[in-house]
Amino acid sequence: MEIAGKIVVVTGAAGGIGRALAQGFAAAGAAHVVCADLDGDGAGQVAAEIGGTGVQVDVTQEAQIAELVAMVEGQIGPIDLFCSNAGIFTPGGMEVANDDWQRIWTINVMAHVWAARHVVPLMIARGGGYLLNTASAAGLLNQIGAAPYGVTKHAAVGLAEWLAMTHGDAGIKVSVLCPQAVRSAMTDGMGENVAGIDGMLEPDVVAQACIEAIRDEVFLVLPHAQVRGYMQAKAQDYDRWIGGMRKLNRKFGAA
Repeated sequence: MEIAGKIVVVTGAAGGIGRALAQGFAAAGAAHVVCADLDGDGAGQVAAEIGGTGVQVDVTQEAQIAELVAMVEGQIGPIDLFCSNAGIFTPGGMEVANDDWQRIWTINVMAHVWAARHVVPLMIARGGGYLLNTASAAGLLNQIGAAPYGVTKHAAVGLAEWLAMTHGDAGIKVSVLCPQAVRSAMTDGMGENVAGIDGMLEPDVVAQACIEAIRDEVFLVLPHAQVRGYMQAKAQDYDRWIGGMRKLNRKFGAA
């Protein structure tokens, strides 16, 4: 799918990958980009830069995602591409409080579910559409020192797979973004952490990888090329791969 002439929605658009996506889509000729974020002022600033629309949206609330979809469809036009990008990072393991587990599950997984619930039927009714869901390489490889993050990103990848295989015949295209470290507020101070082991990419580089993947209708977006090799090694010998991850766990001080 070419971005030119399309109506696009991006959540988590006030900074990081979301901001770069909004900017990239606008530069690629999108007809309109809607920037949504809990930080309404930040979303508005990005929207002002690109001639789009800024909206304050709390993705932990299904009703607000539904209202976002309805607003865009009613006031701007049919959504061609919905980028469910908002996400958070929670470190720790089994000691992480239940409320924190629930919050990261809601943002990293359920927000994708709710976006699909409200936009996919509309897309199917008019012959198709595109979903770009931001997950992480942690959803393929796991995350040293951050069980809530690794678990929820695995679930996000699983959901994207399910959407692609279930609704592909109805014209729904899906891409899932799985980078390692990307420079943003989330990764501030992680340069020496396991997250930055293969280098930290700039958000605009990641956004361009997404635009190319959407153009080619590629499911798995891997801005860090090394991740594919890690996936192959994991599938080839799971026990050896876990052994390697245990070495990383010792090196980077996981609980």
